[in-house]
Amino acid sequence: MGKPLCFVLMPFGRKPSGLGPEIDFDAVYHNLIAPAIESADLEPLRADEEKTGGIIHRPMFERLMLCQYAVADLTTANANVFYELGVRHALRPLSTVLLFAEGTRLPFDVSPLRAIAYQLLADGTPADVEPARASLRRHLVAARNAETDSPLFQLVDGLPEPKVDHEKTDVFRKLVHYSIKMKDRLADARKKGVEAIRSIEIELGNLFDTESGVVIDLFLSYRTVEAWQDMVDVVNKMSLPLAATVMVQEQLAFALNRLGQGEKAERVLKELLKKRGPSSETYGILGRVYKDRWEAACTKSDYVCAAGLIEDAIDAYLRGFETDWRDAYPGVNAVTLMELREPPDERRKDLIPVVSYAVDRKIASGNPDYWDYATRLELAILEKDEKKATKALAKALACIREIWEPKTTARNLRLIREARKQRAEAPLSWAEQIENELNHRSQD
Repeated sequence: MGKPLCFVLMPFGRKPSGLGPEIDFDAVYHNLIAPAIESADLEPLRADEEKTGGIIHRPMFERLMLCQYAVADLTTANANVFYELGVRHALRPLSTVLLFAEGTRLPFDVSPLRAIAYQLLADGTPADVEPARASLRRHLVAARNAETDSPLFQLVDGLPEPKVDHEKTDVFRKLVHYSIKMKDRLADARKKGVEAIRSIEIELGNLFDTESGVVIDLFLSYRTVEAWQDMVDVVNKMSLPLAATVMVQEQLAFALNRLGQGEKAERVLKELLKKRGPSSETYGILGRVYKDRWEAACTKSDYVCAAGLIEDAIDAYLRGFETDWRDAYPGVNAVTLMELREPPDERRKDLIPVVSYAVDRKIASGNPDYWDYATRLELAILEKDEKKATKALAKALACIREIWEPKTTARNLRLIREARKQRAEAPLSWAEQIENELNHRSQD
């Protein structure tokens, strides 16, 4: 039968807080929560709702109901975590343990509940993990004594607990392990190519009823190998609530644009902005759609159309950067297009320092990725700073995850080089060498 499952409700990645530094929730999970659960002779199972755009889907409800134990990290008062905790307290009268980072101001409704406090280091990772692990372990062991911890069941007499037969629980456990195994297989298939991923999709069968986490991994696996039409096809096969999530719609537009269906991608993104409001990511992808159409118009020598499209692209990227100043991606694209505009947009001189500060703070906060260093590289090219560009290139190359990433950066550098050449500016041989290196890595 295996060990009892303990479902973990918490944010993912690094998140800002009112406690000072960003909190590294992945480190909190791997260094504190998971080891404590395992030492209590339980099997940890972490929620993956952020990979599906925050949607509460059927497997999520099943885990909240069927996992015998649960741990919820209330730090930052994450809306998804609190919703899931409410569902858990409504379904399970006991065996839910709460914890939070010291200094967290808990909302009024949950502040009276018993919870474990843990400390954070300056880098947002947990401090003194051994005592915190031991405390969490003791609470999990104590939860086996059937003491009611749900405030709903504590306050409402005679409230019936949902009864689930053992057969349902056993099937659920098998599905959980199947999901984990399938995600591992998809990770291996991404290294082998599109046909290996397609073989797994055929094996999965009806994607409408497949667990959302697996479907999203399949969807993004096709993105890794640049199988854009396969991405579009998967969206048409998945459940409607999952297809409607922000992340899926954004990546659908991304794929449509790569397929040359820019106008359709534009409609998807504008509808998303209308329904869900402004987002730096959504505006960033919309800017890319206009940018590609601008480049296509230039190729056809349709300069009147191109002039309008580059303005649309700059506006979309600026809106994205203004939506979240911490996200340097739309900012660097805005200043690059300002450089490509004829004549160059003078606003770029004021914007470059702001974008540079945003990416510097992102890198300093820890856990930088390829795009952070690629942003530094592109800004250095715009500033004609060889030393800074060379250093950023080395960092970016070490962080490549998908082959289209260096290809995208090389394309931007090519556009900058060509625009400067048309203005009869002196060529930068070192910048062209960087461009060639990025192209080489995109074929590796």
